[in-house]
Amino acid sequence: MKTSKKIISAILLTTSMLSAQTLVTVDGTSITQNDVDNALMNATQGRFNQVPPEKQIEFRRQVLEQLVAKELIYGDAKKTGILNSKDFKDEYQKVQEKVKKEIAVQIWQKQELDKVKVSEKESKKYYDDNRGEFKEPDSVHARHILVKTKEEADSLLKDLKLKGNALKEKFIALAQEKSVGPSGPKGGDLGYFAQGQMVPEFNDKVFSMKVGTVSDPVKTQFGYHLIYLEDKKAAKNLSFDEVKSFIEQRLQLEKFKTTIASTMKKLQEKATIK
Repeated sequence: MKTSKKIISAILLTTSMLSAQTLVTVDGTSITQNDVDNALMNATQGRFNQVPPEKQIEFRRQVLEQLVAKELIYGDAKKTGILNSKDFKDEYQKVQEKVKKEIAVQIWQKQELDKVKVSEKESKKYYDDNRGEFKEPDSVHARHILVKTKEEADSLLKDLKLKGNALKEKFIALAQEKSVGPSGPKGGDLGYFAQGQMVPEFNDKVFSMKVGTVSDPVKTQFGYHLIYLEDKKAAKNLSFDEVKSFIEQRLQLEKFKTTIASTMKKLQEKATIK
């Protein structure tokens, strides 16, 4: 019971903690927020942020309980002599060999990659030949209030007959209070997004709006939205300096693939492969 209370308390605090912050300790071993985050990302294949907010706390609780259980089992395994058993030593040696091989391959690949150089002349030529790739599309910065019914949206719209900063502040307050969407606590902030990133009804409306205005209710598959347009950015061509690093990495990888193919052919010729 004592352990369960500690876990629940830890979960309630996780959203405001630093990654290195200790959530719980098990016989002196710390389990940190970073440990939980890594386990969550592994369990969801990097998609934890796509888990509905209402399920994230429960998911965190389960993962933290699993990490605590592992520490308890590991502690008992040490006490009962499992670490000195033949079975453990055999399995541990297999894992060591596997890890040693993987690390050696990774370091070899990194060293080979570091040998591949890309000149600025090569990068500039790629940029000039492929300017169409380096365009930043139209984008907008918007907020929204999501509610279930049109009646709710119409009612909220009556409270937004304001202008300027007063309108923005009122919109943020209503989003925090009334929006059922995951961005509600952030004042409905959706950040910047480009054409086509939102569902069609939402996308068409927001890109037709004027900065500093609020839309009429917009119906989508999620409910009814009131949209506040905070900013607009017109499409632009990215300069060479803005994309130079990206181009260098791309060309380096292309050269690396060619080099590795040649190196592997030589290694195969020297090796005994049956």
